[in-house]
Amino acid sequence: MKILLIEDEPGLVSVILRGLTAAGMEVSVAADGKMGLEMAQTHSFDVIILDIMLPGMNGIQVCKEIRKQDDAVAILMLTALSSTENIVTGLNSGADDYLAKPFKFAELEARIRTLARRSRVGSTPKSVISIAGLEVDIVSKTAKRDNKNIALTATEYNLLEYFVKNQNMVLSRIQILENVWDIDFNMGTNVVDVYVNYLRKKIDIGYDVKLIHTVFGMGYIFKEETADETSN
Repeated sequence: MKILLIEDEPGLVSVILRGLTAAGMEVSVAADGKMGLEMAQTHSFDVIILDIMLPGMNGIQVCKEIRKQDDAVAILMLTALSSTENIVTGLNSGADDYLAKPFKFAELEARIRTLARRSRVGSTPKSVISIAGLEVDIVSKTAKRDNKNIALTATEYNLLEYFVKNQNMVLSRIQILENVWDIDFNMGTNVVDVYVNYLRKKIDIGYDVKLIHTVFGMGYIFKEETADETSN
């Protein structure tokens, strides 16, 4: 189960992260509203745990923006604002549940599992991932940009799918080898760089907005960036 925790209290983040990880859940953390919204919009989660009082953008605004794009992901408001008015406001913004601080961790875990079960019932997995005119259909295993079909080999497609599912994240060559080629060690091969170059020629050349960028000494990142913002 993949969880996004949008919370700015370090102590609480540590407690929730430790507890949910021990329960077998994969937890990503955002320390402010804007970062949380970006992560929610670019990655797939089963449940989002959302504080209301956040820097940058409050939880009510974040929830409303998430719901404009995704009406299926389960959202649990977790906040010290526990009045009836606050609860109604949170639920009306699109939240599925509301848990007031302080709380018992066992209740938080139980609510998360209940929400995840509900969200899976009757939900349809998102089959097309879009960014900057690029559309990747993970069901038909096809891609196009600006409605122009892109001919990809099986390996090129697998690499592209891995990139689009991990937008805005720096991916090392080892990570790419493990997930695209199922190789768990670096054999000194430059196969990743070769296939990244193949993919760039097919999805980036001829477009002002580039998607595949080199992070020197670290790997690659897949994100929107215009040609004048990067020299990669």
